[in-house]
Amino acid sequence: MTCKICGIRRAKRSCPAVGGEICSICCGQQREVTLDCPLDCEYLAEARKHEVENPVNPDEFPNQDVRLSDKFLRDNEELLVAVGRAVLTAALSTPGAVDFDLREALAALIRTQRTLESGLYYETLPENTVAAELCRRIQEAIAEFRRQETERLQMTRTRDTDVLGMLVFLQRLEITRNNGRKRGRAFLDFMRRQLPGSTGQPTPAQSGSLIVT
Repeated sequence: MTCKICGIRRAKRSCPAVGGEICSICCGQQREVTLDCPLDCEYLAEARKHEVENPVNPDEFPNQDVRLSDKFLRDNEELLVAVGRAVLTAALSTPGAVDFDLREALAALIRTQRTLESGLYYETLPENTVAAELCRRIQEAIAEFRRQETERLQMTRTRDTDVLGMLVFLQRLEITRNNGRKRGRAFLDFMRRQLPGSTGQPTPAQSGSLIVT
């Protein structure tokens, strides 16, 4: 049997993205480039083990004015997990969403969040419809977390600056984890491993962490 992609080489593995058999070369070359690889594909999972983090100079991260100390992250870990779950759940429930869509969404959410500091709220949405949908879902989930927190504690503990910090942290994590492939979901896959069982609206969680040391 020949490869369903190139039609030349012998097919050696089953590809759920094309619903047929393909060769190992096409698998390696087209994985997350032209193929929408499901996250549970055994060959994608094996490839993940050999991916290296994107070498990014911390001085080149966007939003350099937002300082993120280990203490800040640990003091606000419940919020971090909630925002992380919001991002993950939004991506998993939005058809076609990939890491680069999340990058656009996070950048837009950060710009929106910054307007709150000026007292002149202005919502920024990407032209990319997938990224715009991610923005809406993440905003709704964060608002729900804050509503539940206020109901539970009878007070508002989470500040707008705290939410901004979490979004900036996740933005930097996405930049680091993105494998550069057009349809890549390495960052999303990392989030899924760190925050297992993320479905539906995020709720305060004690399990799972995004603080990587």
